[in-house]
Amino acid sequence: MIKSFKNITLLLASLSIGCSLGYGQPGFGVAQRINTEWRFHLGDTDGQLSKDQHDRAWSKVQLPHDWSVKYPLSPSLASATGYLPGGIGWYQKQLSVPVEDQGKKIFLYFEGVYNRSEVFINGKSIGKRPNGYISFSYDITPYIEFGKANTVSVRVDHSQSADSRWYTGSGIYRDVWIVKSNPIHIDQWGVYAYPELKSGKGSLHSEVTVVNSQNTSSPILIKQELIDLNSKIVAQKSHKLTLAASDRATIQQQLSVANPQLWSLANPVQYTLKTTIWQDGQLIDQSEVKTGFRTFTFDPNKGFALNGEWMKVKGVCIHHDAGVLGAEVYPEVWRQRLLTLKSLGVNAIRTSHNPQATSLYTLCDELGLLVMNEAFDEWEFPKRKWLQGWNFGTPGFQGTYDFFEEWGERDLADMVKRDRNHLSIFAWSIGNEVDYPNDPYSHPILGGEKTEGGFTQASYGGYKKDAPDAMRLGDIAKKLVAVVKKFDSSRPVTAGLAGVAMSNETAYPTALDIAGYNYTESKYQEDHQRYPKRIIFGSENRHDMAAWQAVRDQEYIFGQFLWTGIDYLGESGRWPSRGFYSGLLDFAGFIKPRGYFRKALWSDTPTAYLGTYPLSGRAGATDVWSALEAEEGKRKNEAPSMDAWPIWNYQEGQQIRVVCYTNSAHARLELNGQLVGQEKTYDDRSGIIFWDIPYAAGRLEVVGLDQDHKEIVRHAIQSSQRPAAIQSTRVGDPKVHHDGVIQIALQIVDEQGIPVVLSEDEITCDIVGNGRLLGMEAGNNADMGDYTDNKQRVYHGKMIVYIQASGKSGDQIDVIFTAPWLKSARVQYTIN
Repeated sequence: MIKSFKNITLLLASLSIGCSLGYGQPGFGVAQRINTEWRFHLGDTDGQLSKDQHDRAWSKVQLPHDWSVKYPLSPSLASATGYLPGGIGWYQKQLSVPVEDQGKKIFLYFEGVYNRSEVFINGKSIGKRPNGYISFSYDITPYIEFGKANTVSVRVDHSQSADSRWYTGSGIYRDVWIVKSNPIHIDQWGVYAYPELKSGKGSLHSEVTVVNSQNTSSPILIKQELIDLNSKIVAQKSHKLTLAASDRATIQQQLSVANPQLWSLANPVQYTLKTTIWQDGQLIDQSEVKTGFRTFTFDPNKGFALNGEWMKVKGVCIHHDAGVLGAEVYPEVWRQRLLTLKSLGVNAIRTSHNPQATSLYTLCDELGLLVMNEAFDEWEFPKRKWLQGWNFGTPGFQGTYDFFEEWGERDLADMVKRDRNHLSIFAWSIGNEVDYPNDPYSHPILGGEKTEGGFTQASYGGYKKDAPDAMRLGDIAKKLVAVVKKFDSSRPVTAGLAGVAMSNETAYPTALDIAGYNYTESKYQEDHQRYPKRIIFGSENRHDMAAWQAVRDQEYIFGQFLWTGIDYLGESGRWPSRGFYSGLLDFAGFIKPRGYFRKALWSDTPTAYLGTYPLSGRAGATDVWSALEAEEGKRKNEAPSMDAWPIWNYQEGQQIRVVCYTNSAHARLELNGQLVGQEKTYDDRSGIIFWDIPYAAGRLEVVGLDQDHKEIVRHAIQSSQRPAAIQSTRVGDPKVHHDGVIQIALQIVDEQGIPVVLSEDEITCDIVGNGRLLGMEAGNNADMGDYTDNKQRVYHGKMIVYIQASGKSGDQIDVIFTAPWLKSARVQYTIN
């Protein structure tokens, strides 16, 4: 018998500091990140991989790594990608596994490689994974030469660069782990726990799958302990079994807790489920899973309840990129972004339109945000991909459809198995807009033939009899729903329906537990009456007041997901346009005016915001989507804009529209302490109070009043002078760890410290010490310049800078920001 992994407890302890975040681990063995000392080559090598560490064709890189975002934007590239390139790339790393590890199982675990990856060990191919969003692992034990340097090579084929409607990134853009385990170990993602609550008593149902890779059977003991926030064991169970040779087994247990603390949006309490595997009295494997107790209720008439509390889901769709960082995933950055969204009243996110990094779900668990986890944007056929500008020109038809038949069900199963323990996930989505009329499916209803309900969608080009038959949607949906239910039956399955009138003629909606409607609020009432058992929500919605009122005022619609929560690269308008610009936050994670507008609609605390624009024009709409919304506003009797920036610098006497986004019952406007805007009552048609006044310099302030006309909130903006200084603010956790990401927000101010919103000064960033500049992001959608150097212009006077610490504990990092004619700023960090 191969000797057991007796020192696992000591090894786990020794690695706990290096893996303190615990993100992305596959749930068995001892996992350690191997993100450093990789080399990268852009372009295919025809198998001629370099072993020369000084080969100039290869560059040193650190994971996560997205090569696309590090190259120049070009108008010759596809707008779908944000005018950034794809291509083929190779990664290499030398990996040494000590001789004493012989007898253990060795795995490589990849959190995400975009896309069509193939992994080699010492030149031998060990597997391919085409889906760029799915986590996967390989058992590399048979290929490893113990005690020697082994070459890990990864080929990434993103030569179909326009294979998505949005920016995907290219490369090994998430963490990679080496995992060492006993031959008998917990299966990958092999611990599954889901809660049940009855009469105040909590039951945690668990499944544990254990693998025996030995050629002899073995008796083992599986022990589980449920641990609360105070490190107290509140429940435990054990199970003995004999594992057959070269086999696996799954056991089920139930742990009971009287009056458990519940996970909620305001108080996201988590427990720890510790699973240990014992053989002959020795600990051979263990896993710790964050879990807890909460209930979800969905009702076709009342909507959604969390822990029995009926509520509206106030959600946003988000993509996985972070502006200048591209697809590279850094948990510190996403923590700040999610906290900012939550401060606006957001309580849910939809992972449009693919699984995201494990760290994102972990953060939502910790912060108290619901998650709708989505798998696909297309199934068996490609969608149009815009190459010249959003909804413009001749589309392309690259995509991921070509591996859907072979890999789709496995990809979906792996998404569910990886993510099912996250308390924040409240629904699984099997697709987005795969039913878009004539892109690619068609149905006779599109030809104007009347059916019950009378809505035809003839505007999408009519019925195309040679197009794929929309009736296939129901058959595919049923297969995918069955995959989800096999691995998790505790949550509902949904999808974002784009052509609901067409899909209603198929079995697609009835295959779902809850039905998401994309931009079809006009169908809510009709379909609620026609399909009284259907649970409906807005899976993708514009930002206008009418779309929110359709949710707010109809109890049976349980929520909406705005398009989008954060500006994202790709799906760009015509050059110059880096991406889609309808977010509550910009590329830098700063709150945009429409973010404050949404806060006024969704937040429970008193809030007010002032924005302005010349009366003769509109607030700046810098992309196609915002222009469409602005045009819609003009059609509605010059409705005030939700995109008004906090600017108070105009020509003396110029007529200015001042808008206030507030949840106050009334508001008045003051300039330099004098009344300039009479008290007005909140306008529920637009959600905006506004005044038209002549400009005069000074301090403009709105005073929000309650129903009794008592002051409850104020917000002011002020005329600024010329830019005088760079002001820096530390963002996020002030502590800096090795490989941790420093975030510094910059604001240009005048001599009195007043923000200069009109500033576009160019900032230079210099770093002294062990720090690596990851990027400088100002959030300007129209800036198509160089994002790879240490110089960048601010936008609306602001910028965020990302720096990765690379030194040891006690090392100091000095960051200096300079600009011509401005007082510089300096920030110092000490690595913990």
